[in-house]
Order: sequence, then structure tokens, then C-alpha cells
Amino acid sequence: MMQRQGQIEADGSPAARRTAPPRQRPVERTEISFFGRVAEFFRDVRSELRQVAWPTAKEVANSATIVLGVLVLLVGVIFLLNDGFSHFVIYLFRA
Repeated sequence: MMQRQGQIEADGSPAARRTAPPRQRPVERTEISFFGRVAEFFRDVRSELRQVAWPTAKEVANSATIVLGVLVLLVGVIFLLNDGFSHFVIYLFRA
């Protein structure tokens, strides 16, 4: 994953730093129409989505398996605690 993100090279060595291009002065904008702003918004969304390091199908499957396993475990623990406390409260008030 670190290789896909550009942090390490294929051989495991740290990746060379890439310097950012020099900042340009912001261009003064004229009034943009509603549809122009909508189009610009979707261009910005597309640009941001290209920068995302998307997980592989195997990584998604592994994460989903872990989440489901922990969920089942916690449901079991909560069920046992609830059952135990209910028996204790019934025992307390029966006396």
C-alpha cells in the first residue's frame, strides 16, 4: 500500500521526494454562472478522487472479515452480560 501511495520504491527503499510545482497567483475570477460552478465542482471532485489510494479487493475483503468477526464477538459479549445481569436482578428481587 505504501508503494501505491508513493512512499516507498519497489525495492523497499524510501521514495524520492517530489517537490510541488511553484504556487501560482490566484486568478481573479469573474462572475461564473450557476452551471459553470456546478461543472467546476465536479471537476474538483474528480481531481480529488484521483488522489485517493483505493484499497484492493483483497484488502476490502480482509477488513470486512475482521469487522464482521469483531461484531459477532461483541454481540455475544453483550448478550452474555445482559443475560447475567437479568438473572442477578431476578435473584435479588426474589429474596
